[in-house]
Amino acid sequence: MNRKVKEMPVSERPYEKSLKYGVETLSDAELLAVIIRCGTKSLNSVELSREVLKQCGGRDGIAALERRSIEELKKLKGIGSVKAIQLKALNEFAKRLWRSRRSPDEKFTKPSSIALYYMEDMRRLPGEEVRIMCLDNSCALIKDFVLSRGTVNASMVSVRDIFLNALKFEAVKLVMVHNHPSGDPTPSKEDILITQKIIKAGVLMDIRLADSIVIGDGIYISIRERRLAEFY
Repeated sequence: MNRKVKEMPVSERPYEKSLKYGVETLSDAELLAVIIRCGTKSLNSVELSREVLKQCGGRDGIAALERRSIEELKKLKGIGSVKAIQLKALNEFAKRLWRSRRSPDEKFTKPSSIALYYMEDMRRLPGEEVRIMCLDNSCALIKDFVLSRGTVNASMVSVRDIFLNALKFEAVKLVMVHNHPSGDPTPSKEDILITQKIIKAGVLMDIRLADSIVIGDGIYISIRERRLAEFY
Protein backbone atom coordinates (compact mmCIF):
# COMPACT_ATOMS: atom_id res chain seq x y z
CA MET A 1 0.00 0.00 0.00
CA ASN A 2 1.23 3.46 -0.86
CA ARG A 3 2.56 5.57 1.99
CA LYS A 4 2.37 9.33 1.97
CA VAL A 5 5.72 11.06 2.33
CA LYS A 6 4.82 12.23 5.84
CA GLU A 7 4.23 8.59 6.79
CA MET A 8 7.76 7.62 5.75
CA PRO A 9 10.57 7.48 8.35
CA VAL A 10 12.06 10.94 8.88
CA SER A 11 15.41 9.72 7.53
CA GLU A 12 13.72 8.89 4.20
CA ARG A 13 11.81 12.15 3.71
CA PRO A 14 13.54 14.39 1.14
CA TYR A 15 12.85 17.70 2.91
CA GLU A 16 13.96 16.52 6.34
CA LYS A 17 16.96 14.73 4.85
CA SER A 18 17.96 17.93 3.04
CA LEU A 19 17.73 20.02 6.21
CA LYS A 20 19.79 17.57 8.25
CA TYR A 21 22.38 16.36 5.75
CA GLY A 22 22.23 18.77 2.79
CA VAL A 23 20.55 18.61 -0.61
CA GLU A 24 23.64 16.97 -2.11
CA THR A 25 22.84 13.78 -0.16
CA LEU A 26 19.56 13.23 -2.01
CA SER A 27 19.26 10.51 -4.62
CA ASP A 28 18.05 11.43 -8.11
CA ALA A 29 14.54 10.26 -7.20
CA GLU A 30 14.51 12.23 -3.95
CA LEU A 31 15.78 15.36 -5.67
CA LEU A 32 13.11 14.98 -8.32
CA ALA A 33 10.47 14.51 -5.60
CA VAL A 34 11.37 17.88 -4.10
CA ILE A 35 10.85 19.52 -7.49
CA ILE A 36 7.52 17.90 -8.39
CA ARG A 37 6.34 18.16 -4.75
CA CYS A 38 3.28 15.91 -4.91
CA GLY A 39 2.56 12.44 -6.21
CA THR A 40 -0.59 10.75 -7.43
CA LYS A 41 -3.40 8.88 -5.72
CA SER A 42 -1.41 5.66 -5.82
CA LEU A 43 2.17 6.95 -5.54
CA ASN A 44 3.79 9.47 -3.23
CA SER A 45 6.24 11.99 -4.71
CA VAL A 46 9.33 9.83 -4.09
CA GLU A 47 7.70 6.71 -5.55
CA LEU A 48 6.42 8.70 -8.52
CA SER A 49 9.91 10.08 -9.12
CA ARG A 50 11.42 6.59 -9.08
CA GLU A 51 8.78 5.44 -11.56
CA VAL A 52 9.40 8.43 -13.85
CA LEU A 53 13.14 7.77 -13.91
CA LYS A 54 12.45 4.10 -14.58
CA GLN A 55 10.15 4.97 -17.50
CA CYS A 56 12.87 7.22 -18.93
CA GLY A 57 15.35 4.39 -19.06
CA GLY A 58 16.79 4.40 -15.55
CA ARG A 59 20.50 4.25 -16.41
CA ASP A 60 20.91 7.94 -17.25
CA GLY A 61 19.07 9.20 -14.18
CA ILE A 62 17.91 12.80 -14.28
CA ALA A 63 19.86 13.39 -17.50
CA ALA A 64 17.27 11.26 -19.33
CA LEU A 65 14.60 13.89 -18.58
CA GLU A 66 16.54 16.60 -20.37
CA ARG A 67 16.23 14.80 -23.70
CA ARG A 68 12.43 14.74 -23.54
CA SER A 69 10.10 17.49 -24.69
CA ILE A 70 7.14 18.69 -22.62
CA GLU A 71 4.79 16.57 -24.74
CA GLU A 72 7.00 13.50 -24.27
CA LEU A 73 7.17 14.07 -20.50
CA LYS A 74 3.37 14.33 -20.33
CA LYS A 75 3.17 10.79 -21.71
CA LEU A 76 4.90 9.46 -18.60
CA LYS A 77 2.57 8.00 -16.00
CA GLY A 78 1.82 10.56 -13.28
CA ILE A 79 3.21 13.56 -15.18
CA GLY A 80 0.78 16.22 -16.39
CA SER A 81 1.34 19.63 -17.93
CA VAL A 82 2.40 21.36 -14.70
CA LYS A 83 4.96 18.73 -13.68
CA ALA A 84 6.30 18.50 -17.24
CA ILE A 85 6.86 22.27 -17.32
CA GLN A 86 8.49 22.16 -13.86
CA LEU A 87 10.97 19.55 -15.08
CA LYS A 88 11.84 21.44 -18.27
CA ALA A 89 12.14 24.71 -16.34
CA LEU A 90 14.60 22.98 -14.01
CA ASN A 91 16.71 21.88 -17.00
CA GLU A 92 16.69 25.40 -18.41
CA PHE A 93 17.58 26.92 -15.04
CA ALA A 94 20.60 24.61 -14.78
CA LYS A 95 21.77 25.58 -18.27
CA ARG A 96 21.42 29.30 -17.60
CA LEU A 97 23.17 29.00 -14.25
CA TRP A 98 26.07 27.26 -16.00
CA ARG A 99 26.26 29.96 -18.69
CA SER A 100 26.03 32.80 -16.13
CA ARG A 101 29.24 31.62 -14.48
CA ARG A 102 31.18 32.34 -17.64
CA SER A 103 32.90 35.71 -17.85
CA PRO A 104 31.19 38.13 -20.27
CA ASP A 105 34.69 39.25 -21.33
CA GLU A 106 35.92 35.73 -22.06
CA LYS A 107 38.06 35.33 -25.17
CA PHE A 108 37.25 32.29 -27.31
CA THR A 109 40.72 31.61 -28.67
CA LYS A 110 40.79 27.87 -27.97
CA PRO A 111 38.45 25.04 -29.05
CA SER A 112 38.32 23.85 -25.43
CA SER A 113 36.84 27.15 -24.19
CA ILE A 114 34.23 27.12 -26.98
CA ALA A 115 33.27 23.51 -26.26
CA LEU A 116 33.02 24.19 -22.52
CA TYR A 117 30.77 27.18 -23.15
CA TYR A 118 28.25 25.13 -25.14
CA MET A 119 28.64 21.65 -23.66
CA GLU A 120 25.85 21.76 -21.08
CA ASP A 121 23.46 23.40 -23.55
CA MET A 122 24.05 21.02 -26.43
CA ARG A 123 25.35 17.66 -25.22
CA ARG A 124 21.91 16.12 -24.69
CA LEU A 125 19.78 17.86 -27.31
CA PRO A 126 17.41 15.33 -28.94
CA GLY A 127 18.25 16.53 -32.45
CA GLU A 128 21.11 18.22 -34.25
CA GLU A 129 21.41 21.98 -33.90
CA VAL A 130 23.80 24.40 -35.59
CA ARG A 131 24.87 27.57 -33.79
CA ILE A 132 27.05 30.35 -35.10
CA MET A 133 29.28 32.46 -32.86
CA CYS A 134 30.00 36.01 -33.99
CA LEU A 135 33.32 37.18 -32.56
CA ASP A 136 35.18 40.48 -32.59
CA ASN A 137 38.84 40.88 -33.47
CA SER A 138 39.93 39.83 -29.96
CA CYS A 139 37.72 36.69 -30.12
CA ALA A 140 35.19 38.01 -27.60
CA LEU A 141 31.61 36.91 -28.22
CA ILE A 142 29.42 39.58 -29.82
CA LYS A 143 26.38 37.40 -30.45
CA ASP A 144 25.47 33.80 -31.15
CA PHE A 145 22.42 32.46 -32.93
CA VAL A 146 20.79 29.17 -33.90
CA LEU A 147 21.18 28.66 -37.62
CA SER A 148 19.24 25.42 -38.00
CA ARG A 149 17.66 22.54 -36.11
CA GLY A 150 17.32 19.01 -37.41
CA THR A 151 19.62 16.90 -39.54
CA VAL A 152 22.74 18.83 -40.49
CA ASN A 153 22.77 18.86 -44.28
CA ALA A 154 24.85 21.06 -46.56
CA SER A 155 21.80 21.92 -48.65
CA MET A 156 19.87 22.99 -45.52
CA VAL A 157 22.56 25.22 -44.01
CA SER A 158 22.10 28.72 -45.39
CA VAL A 159 25.47 30.38 -45.94
CA ARG A 160 23.57 33.52 -46.88
CA ASP A 161 21.88 33.65 -43.45
CA ILE A 162 25.22 33.12 -41.73
CA PHE A 163 26.84 36.12 -43.36
CA LEU A 164 23.76 38.35 -43.21
CA ASN A 165 23.84 37.89 -39.43
CA ALA A 166 27.63 38.23 -39.33
CA LEU A 167 27.37 41.62 -41.08
CA LYS A 168 24.46 42.66 -38.88
CA PHE A 169 26.46 41.99 -35.70
CA GLU A 170 29.69 43.36 -37.21
CA ALA A 171 31.53 40.08 -36.67
CA VAL A 172 35.18 39.77 -37.63
CA LYS A 173 35.37 36.01 -37.06
CA LEU A 174 32.87 33.16 -36.88
CA VAL A 175 32.79 29.76 -35.23
CA MET A 176 30.26 27.07 -36.14
CA VAL A 177 29.17 24.78 -33.31
CA HIS A 178 26.85 21.82 -33.70
CA ASN A 179 26.04 18.68 -31.78
CA HIS A 180 25.74 14.98 -32.46
CA PRO A 181 22.83 13.50 -30.45
CA SER A 182 24.54 10.10 -30.58
CA GLY A 183 27.16 11.49 -28.20
CA ASP A 184 29.97 10.72 -30.66
CA PRO A 185 31.50 13.98 -31.95
CA THR A 186 33.36 12.39 -34.87
CA PRO A 187 32.74 14.77 -37.81
CA SER A 188 30.82 13.30 -40.73
CA LYS A 189 31.64 13.94 -44.39
CA GLU A 190 28.66 16.31 -44.39
CA ASP A 191 30.09 18.24 -41.41
CA ILE A 192 33.38 18.73 -43.23
CA LEU A 193 31.63 19.71 -46.47
CA ILE A 194 29.57 22.38 -44.70
CA THR A 195 32.65 23.69 -42.90
CA GLN A 196 34.59 24.01 -46.14
CA LYS A 197 31.64 25.74 -47.79
CA ILE A 198 31.51 28.39 -45.04
CA ILE A 199 35.30 28.84 -45.09
CA LYS A 200 35.25 29.65 -48.81
CA ALA A 201 32.36 32.09 -48.44
CA GLY A 202 34.15 33.73 -45.52
CA VAL A 203 37.22 34.41 -47.64
CA LEU A 204 35.06 36.32 -50.12
CA MET A 205 33.24 38.21 -47.36
CA ASP A 206 36.44 38.90 -45.37
CA ILE A 207 34.83 37.32 -42.30
CA ARG A 208 36.90 34.30 -41.36
CA LEU A 209 35.52 31.01 -40.05
CA ALA A 210 37.93 30.39 -37.18
CA ASP A 211 36.78 26.86 -36.34
CA SER A 212 34.00 24.30 -36.56
CA ILE A 213 33.31 22.43 -33.31
CA VAL A 214 31.30 19.22 -32.97
CA ILE A 215 29.80 18.63 -29.51
CA GLY A 216 29.31 15.08 -28.21
CA ASP A 217 28.28 13.87 -24.76
CA GLY A 218 30.97 15.43 -22.61
CA ILE A 219 33.52 15.41 -25.44
CA TYR A 220 34.14 17.48 -28.56
CA ILE A 221 36.18 17.58 -31.74
CA SER A 222 37.62 20.67 -33.42
CA ILE A 223 37.68 20.28 -37.19
CA ARG A 224 40.46 22.86 -37.31
CA GLU A 225 42.60 20.99 -34.75
CA ARG A 226 42.11 17.73 -36.61
CA ARG A 227 43.01 19.46 -39.90
CA LEU A 228 39.92 18.03 -41.58
CA ALA A 229 39.28 21.20 -43.54
CA GLU A 230 41.51 23.92 -45.00
CA PHE A 231 41.25 26.97 -42.77
CA TYR A 232 42.84 30.31 -43.72
